[in-house]
Amino acid sequence: MTASVPESERQLLEQVCAAAGLDSHGAEAVRLAENQIWRLPGRVIVRIAQAGQEAASAREVQVARWLAESGVPAVRLADVAQPVLTEGRPATFWEELPLQGHGSVRDVAALLRQLHALPTPDFDLAYLNPFVRVSARLEAAVTLSEADRKWLHGLLGDLTAAWADRPSGRPDCAVHGDAWPGNLVRARTGPVIMDLERFSVGPPEWDLVSTAVRARTTGAVSSRGYNDFCDEYGTDVTQWDGYPILAGARELRMVSYAAQHAASNPEWRDQAQHRVDCLRGKAGPRPWSWKGIL
Repeated sequence: MTASVPESERQLLEQVCAAAGLDSHGAEAVRLAENQIWRLPGRVIVRIAQAGQEAASAREVQVARWLAESGVPAVRLADVAQPVLTEGRPATFWEELPLQGHGSVRDVAALLRQLHALPTPDFDLAYLNPFVRVSARLEAAVTLSEADRKWLHGLLGDLTAAWADRPSGRPDCAVHGDAWPGNLVRARTGPVIMDLERFSVGPPEWDLVSTAVRARTTGAVSSRGYNDFCDEYGTDVTQWDGYPILAGARELRMVSYAAQHAASNPEWRDQAQHRVDCLRGKAGPRPWSWKGIL
């Protein structure tokens, strides 16, 4: 992958590392998508976010320090002053984990149960917005027909109104915001929380809905696996009256994400269209078979 990295992106990495007092020589590109992820020699991971994400990156640093102080297993910051801002793009630096793979559904449930039990931190965490970037992603989804995009924008409006008037649930707390097994992983030391970008204050049900949707909507989690998740956490979010609203928001996020990236990756166009067709009632009842992208 490193051979095909555009020179401009490698130059940005060099500037970011220099600002942090690190050497980028020998860096390996791990993932170049909305955010750039690089591995430096010495087991340091560099994450370069998009322009305009300065506040979010600073919040990630605060969250990482709070989780460490709270004893929650999570990715830890590298020992450099951060975040670093270069060409308008904020970067953060992390200790590389000895990963063994994605976490199991029980790992996800155990970590969420520990996280949701913590007192809300004393620094400012924004309130959860389940629709962040969705509108922009739909605008960028140029492979979809105008009719499909209009319908999805209408669904976004309906869900936004429903979210504002959702049924009451469990008390608000700090939530991960994107709690699936790729972000709550298993290292040699045990399960660990990663990807702190979407941390916020909000209903804990939002974190639980991610796994429920993978079971009820996409078919990525078996019925037995979902029962294990509920047993480990201690509740089944699908029994809550507000579940259809939060599940709808999560489904729309997954559709808009695929549709945005299909615009620049032809191999994902069929999957993006399939997801839209599912929401529009053209692919039969749930669970649908949604393939992962990126």
